[in-house]
Amino acid sequence: MSLREWKKKRQLSETKNQWWSYRKDEVILPSGKTGEYHFVHTNGSSMLIPVLESGKLIVVKQYRYLAERESIEFACGSVKDGSTFEETAKLELAEETGYAAGELSFAGEFNPYNGVTDEMCKIFIARNLISVTSVPDETEEFEKIIISPSEFEQKIETGEIWDGMTLAAWMIVRKNFLK
Repeated sequence: MSLREWKKKRQLSETKNQWWSYRKDEVILPSGKTGEYHFVHTNGSSMLIPVLESGKLIVVKQYRYLAERESIEFACGSVKDGSTFEETAKLELAEETGYAAGELSFAGEFNPYNGVTDEMCKIFIARNLISVTSVPDETEEFEKIIISPSEFEQKIETGEIWDGMTLAAWMIVRKNFLK
């Protein structure tokens, strides 16, 4: 059985900032009735799983304002207008971890919150890392953490790693790291 799709009648409003926009659309429901749908629109995001020659991972700790606490996460950033997912991945890797990738491979994608945003996050595994100068955005401050895949899993179990995007990305790539 195929589910009936909603149809966009028109965009009613949009409020933009440099990272995303808040949109309100008028939609036609499968019943034929009209309604409003409010959501966050983005160009997407790129998330990195940097892997050292030892097999250990690089994650970053940063303060998350909305959660009012620190978070351990994979490096990630929004795709800006005119940029590609791969360009964003390379930029975020350097900004957040201080490394460039000799090898960058696409590992999968997911939507972080499909009832609220149209964002797709593409995951890249970064290997053959080269140390570079790290220059984070002025709104960002990072602590780099080197961690084994099994230590990463332990931090998930203890609740130390709680970021939803990091958890989703790990579920997609973990088969590559746990034997």
